[in-house]
Formats: sequence, C-alpha cells, structure tokens
Amino acid sequence: MDLPELGAFLRTRRDRIRPTEVGLPPGPRRRVPGLRREEVAHLAGLSVDYYTELERGSTKNGVQPSAQTLAALARALRLDGDERDHLFRLAERPLPPSAHGPSTHVQPALLGLLDRLSDTPARVITDLHETLVENDLARSLLGPSPARRGPTASFVYRWFTDPQARALYPPEDHPRHSRVFVADLRAVAARRGRDREVARMIAELGRRSEEFTTLWATHDVAVRRIDRKRIVHPTLGVIELDCSNLLSEDGRQRLLWFTAPPGTPGAHQLNLLSVLGTQDLTTGTPAERHTPERHTRKALP
Repeated sequence: MDLPELGAFLRTRRDRIRPTEVGLPPGPRRRVPGLRREEVAHLAGLSVDYYTELERGSTKNGVQPSAQTLAALARALRLDGDERDHLFRLAERPLPPSAHGPSTHVQPALLGLLDRLSDTPARVITDLHETLVENDLARSLLGPSPARRGPTASFVYRWFTDPQARALYPPEDHPRHSRVFVADLRAVAARRGRDREVARMIAELGRRSEEFTTLWATHDVAVRRIDRKRIVHPTLGVIELDCSNLLSEDGRQRLLWFTAPPGTPGAHQLNLLSVLGTQDLTTGTPAERHTPERHTRKALP
C-alpha cells in the first residue's frame, strides 16, 4: 500500500473542491481554497484524526482504509470513475464492481445537484431503482431505503414480489405503477444489452409474478422522466406531487426530486414535512411497508 502517494492524492483532490460545491459556506477566514480536512472527514463520516493520518501518509499507526472508507471518500471528494479506481489501487483494495447495483459509485454531477436540493425531497437511484443516496426530506417522505444487496435492493423487484412494498401508493394507483415500472425496465434491458444482472431480475420476476409476466408480454417501453404521484404518508395522508427524473449521460443513474405547484395541498404538505422531519417515522411508516439514512450518504461497500 502506497500510503504517501495515497495521502498526496487525497490532498490534491481536497484542494480542488470549493466549499459551495458541497453546500458549505465559504467562511471569512478560510486559509485554503478547497475543503478543510475536518470538512472532508465530516462528509465521509470519518473521524478527523483518522482522515488526517490518511492524508499524512503515515505508516507508523498501521492505517489500512477499508473499501467502505474509500468509497465514502470517493463520494465526499467527488471523484470520477478513473479517480475512484486510482484511489482503490493506491490502497491495494479490489476495485468496486462495475455492475450497477447497490454499490454503484454515485456520479459526481448528480451528487452535486442533490446537495443543492436541501429543501426538496430528492434521491439518486440506479436504473433498477436501487437508492444510492438521499436527503433528509426524501427519507421523511418515502422512508429510508433498505440496507440490502442483491435483487431485493431494487424497488421494482420488491414491487412485484413483496405486497408490503405497495403501501407507499394508494391501491387504485397500483396498476398504473406496475405498467410504468415494466415499461421502464424494458428500456433498461435494451440499453444495457446482454447484462446478466438485468436478465436475472427479469427471469426471477417472471417466475414469481404473474402480473409482471403479463405486462412484460405487452412489450411496452418508456423511460420514466416525469410523473404525477400520490404518496401515502403515515402522518400527512396522501400527498400528490410531481416527480421529476434527471438521467445521467449513460442512463444508469437518476436524480429524482419531488415538487408541488405553489398553493396546492401538496405544497402545504411538503412544508409540513420539512417541519416533521423524520420524527415518529420508525413505526408503521411507508418505509417499513415498502422496505424495511441527513442527506444520507450510504457507506456503500
């Protein structure tokens, strides 16, 4: 493990990020143009002392960053794919899997936008609807995303295999959501080509869900970009919102955010949601019914 080179790389990546890019105030007495060490440590969920040892490249204290720590640093420092892989190589850790799943590296552009949506429920998901990162309001609205791996990390998969997943939406809306999910999944399958992860999911859904099999046979295809949704909230009731999607360049990640026209009941409910936060959402919430993290940056393995 090349700790001195690793430390130098972390320092240069930290120096290039401006505080405003990650939602931090510039401050009147800032002596460095980029982020401070303590700010990077906070964003990555590490102790300041531990991060400082990493940057110093010291070999005396036996610092051995895990893959989980490296992934958190890659997100905090907005590393692109090549930079992230370089970080893992310097630490002599296996490269993160390239297959898109719960461990997918959040694309910096989408993460940067998410940071600016502090007053809007928003999350970044994969094209298979696996949540990668979310803010407080998204967690309050939708419940926390599951700490799972494999097919069950996908909300689409759970939609057709776990009846509790559907409690997030009113029953009368379920048929429409089913059609949209299947049409979107068909577009994903075509875009990814001969992708084993998608093929396994389609095959498993075909075995477990007659509804999925019927809808898949229609060959309907549509990429979800904007939608009107009615979400069942345990305290506020049914909230009618517009859900917008911004796709990454390769289409494999999406930023979702929820809004309501000014003056509508949905806008009022969103204002109440920001007051309620995540209080009393640990029992009987939609999160538990469809799956059971502050702008939650998952420590993705």
